[in-house]
Amino acid sequence: MTDCTSTQLDFPAFKRRKVQASFSGGHVSSDAGGCLLLQQVDRCLGLLQQVGRTLNDPRRKASCEHSLLSMLRQRVYGLALGYEDLNDHDQLRKDWALQTATERDTELASSATLCRLENRADRENAWAIHRVMFEQFTKSFKRSPRELILDFDATDDTVHGNQEGRFFHGYYDSYCFLPLYVFCGERLLVSYLRPSKIDGAKHAWAILSLLVKQLRKAWPKVKIVFRGDSGFCRHKMLSWCERNGVDYIVGLAKNKRLNAQSQELQEQAKKQFQQTGDKQRLFSAFNYSAKSWGRGRCIIAKAEHTDKGSNPRYIVTTLDGDSQHLYDRLYCARGEMENRIKEQQLYLFADRTSCHQWWANQFRLLLASLAYVLLEGMRRLALKGTTMAKAQCGTIRLKLLKIGAVIIKNTRRIRFLLSSAYPYKNLFKHVTQQLNST
Repeated sequence: MTDCTSTQLDFPAFKRRKVQASFSGGHVSSDAGGCLLLQQVDRCLGLLQQVGRTLNDPRRKASCEHSLLSMLRQRVYGLALGYEDLNDHDQLRKDWALQTATERDTELASSATLCRLENRADRENAWAIHRVMFEQFTKSFKRSPRELILDFDATDDTVHGNQEGRFFHGYYDSYCFLPLYVFCGERLLVSYLRPSKIDGAKHAWAILSLLVKQLRKAWPKVKIVFRGDSGFCRHKMLSWCERNGVDYIVGLAKNKRLNAQSQELQEQAKKQFQQTGDKQRLFSAFNYSAKSWGRGRCIIAKAEHTDKGSNPRYIVTTLDGDSQHLYDRLYCARGEMENRIKEQQLYLFADRTSCHQWWANQFRLLLASLAYVLLEGMRRLALKGTTMAKAQCGTIRLKLLKIGAVIIKNTRRIRFLLSSAYPYKNLFKHVTQQLNST
């Protein structure tokens, strides 16, 4: 291939005029909106400043050109803006918009410096960041909540190298990690990296116990509900919830005994389908005890019949109420958590765990989580009541963060000349005003 040294790019002519381009525009940023808004919401939350204070920095301060806080901002803002690779920062470090957001007037950290930051991570760092995320959650409430539903779910994080802790997982048919996430509504509480050779519910009990103790320390009278799919239906976990006054609504894998107890309901659904030709869904509740349980628990059965046949489903719960309401409105609502996990992996690159060392990958997972906390904070504090009140992170990035601007800097002022053709000017102004008033 010819080694082309020309910096000029030629495109098809337009009305006899040449169309040419080159990367010589000077200090122009494609991320001006994001750098301005991310810094603003970060100041409102005090998120990265709090993280920077709690993390241990073993470097000799007098010899450090880049502070821990500025590197955290650079990396987390970069993820929120769509830059997943450390190599991206070899050019991004020169971006005046990102420099302004991180409160620096000189070039930011190189990819090598950021790599060393990640590889210094350890267990204490992971605990410290999780404490900050939990404190962010509790201090966001103006008054004590009546009820909190904690959603637990695991997902696969495919790996393509020889990272520490990689194992083959038969269900996902790949080498992967098995991170555990805990959400309360749209608020992220835990993102915990685990190897995939374990049971999907491994450590969930300990994490639930820690969360419940801390939540009750903050709000002694709050009602707590544990929600998860059948992968978290473990007798010890359910028994712990019952002993400690925690309600639960958890999926239960079907088996012959359950199917036998709901046989009459399934036959009724089948008969109604044959009569009408329409999909049938019937619900009932009954008492059931698995051999390992040693006691009976309330089971809600859904007998569904379609042209593809019968599809019974079951959940176990301590909650009172109408069976269909509990299943449709409460249990099935846990599906929203899967959208939050997709935001983590698709838009914020939580699955970019390509470091060799285990704790460096856990740190990367948490950096993506911090980027999510910032964007969720923007959605909660500034987008409420707008057309983007429920927008996902990718939409927020596309419509609010990716704004082109010319940047002019002198000793008295830094000016961002945003694109005159930007179609969401009013929304951007609204978000700025809302964050300024927070």
